[in-house]
Amino acid sequence: MAGSAAGRRRRAAVVVLGDIGRSPRMQYHSLSLASQAGMEVDIVANGGSDPHLSLRENPSIHIHEMKTVNLTGISKISGALSLLLKAAIQFVMLVWFLCFKIPRPDVLLVQNPPSVPTLAAVKLASWLRGAKFIVDWHNFGYTLLGLSHGRSHIIVKIYFWFEKHFGRMADGAFCVTKAMQHELAQNWGIRATVLYDQSPDFFHPASLMEKHRLFSRLGNTICSAMGNADCISVEKEVQDMNTTVFTSKNNGEIFLKPNRPALVVSSTSWTPDEDFSILLEAALMYDRRVAATLGEDDSMDEGQLWIDIKNGKQFVYPRLLFIITGKGPDRKKYEDQIRRLKLRRVAFRTMWLASEDYPLLFGSADLGVSLHTSSSGLDLPMKVVDMFGCGLPVCAASFSCIEELVKVNKNGLLFSTSSELADELMVRIT
Repeated sequence: MAGSAAGRRRRAAVVVLGDIGRSPRMQYHSLSLASQAGMEVDIVANGGSDPHLSLRENPSIHIHEMKTVNLTGISKISGALSLLLKAAIQFVMLVWFLCFKIPRPDVLLVQNPPSVPTLAAVKLASWLRGAKFIVDWHNFGYTLLGLSHGRSHIIVKIYFWFEKHFGRMADGAFCVTKAMQHELAQNWGIRATVLYDQSPDFFHPASLMEKHRLFSRLGNTICSAMGNADCISVEKEVQDMNTTVFTSKNNGEIFLKPNRPALVVSSTSWTPDEDFSILLEAALMYDRRVAATLGEDDSMDEGQLWIDIKNGKQFVYPRLLFIITGKGPDRKKYEDQIRRLKLRRVAFRTMWLASEDYPLLFGSADLGVSLHTSSSGLDLPMKVVDMFGCGLPVCAASFSCIEELVKVNKNGLLFSTSSELADELMVRIT
């Protein structure tokens, strides 16, 4: 028996009370534990989106999908009752999976937030199974809850107590910034190790072939306007297997089209800590500033401009195509705002990409934009790390600790207003 125990591969359970496909940091932790630490990894998470193919095909990584708890009917009667019942059901599900559904782990690594009921359930499971309990602090859950309820709300105060109480019971902790490390040490009594995010190898500048194949797959989506026709949808008629909005293939050789639009990308969970109205206003300012610079007046018919674009005419200032990826509660609100915009040289597309296409999109872009401002002011946007992995210059919203990641005039620029972002678009794109 002793020899069998000594020969057993160490095992880690990675716990996410959410969609693992939308939790890139925990996916990367899982890959590192499996490939670098040589551990067997059990991911316990909700379903929804497929994680990256490298996880799904790794024989050392095993994904255990919990059902998402949805109590819509009860929430209409009593919101408080619905929250309590949902937390209780999630607690039981987590304990069931961690104690009975997966092999005994040596360590339990849990993402925070969400804190309720995750931290209590994982603490109980770690005690019952004799495993180490490690918290990976991405942010503070009570600050996210405070965005909708206000920091002084009783529910937020209870959440804060729960998060702090059970967070301090962990055997170890990681966090994403030095600022968060300081906050945890000074005000929570938690010693955490800073683990800055690093993008995996599949984030890289895309080759011409990768770009052409990606834009061919996304052709119909890219050329379908979100509302009325725009400066991108006019090219729908010229799309075929050899031609996309950005690339063309001739005699087996692929090249970038001279009059292609500049591709600006962003990703989001469409939550209140990202104000996309700043991006929409900046896009409108870019459109108007270019028109003013070229001496165009408001009465100009954009139809002729779009015909010229369709026929291959080049302009000093390129068109901009913003592609925003992600799912979340505020998506429809901003899509409605986008449809009301009247733009000549700017177009928007929102979409959800397969996990394999997401890094290719970043690797094919000209500029990345991050609107993340952090509910706590202490976490960093993972999307910017991924953009840097693709060699992409970044314009990021400024907040208290963003300079731990974005170094002004070295790897990116910061902005606080839509006007500043519009200025950066004029400089970076032309």
